[in-house]
Amino acid sequence: MIGLEALQAVQYVTVKGKRLAIVEADDWEAMVEWLETVEDTRVAKEAYAQLQAAGGNRQRAGWLKWDAVREELT
Repeated sequence: MIGLEALQAVQYVTVKGKRLAIVEADDWEAMVEWLETVEDTRVAKEAYAQLQAAGGNRQRAGWLKWDAVREELT
């Protein structure tokens, strides 16, 4: 199930005057994955735009070399 389908599958209940949305755990996980993909796509597009603006020069775009940051990230 994709994120939009999971959002459409939500059910509502009212508890103590508050309206709550109820989703199945699998649907919730699908929505989280969908949102992560949306965010990853946004970050990738921004990075690509920065690289283009720097004329394809990774250093001018502010990209770091993997060897310089590997130990911090692993």
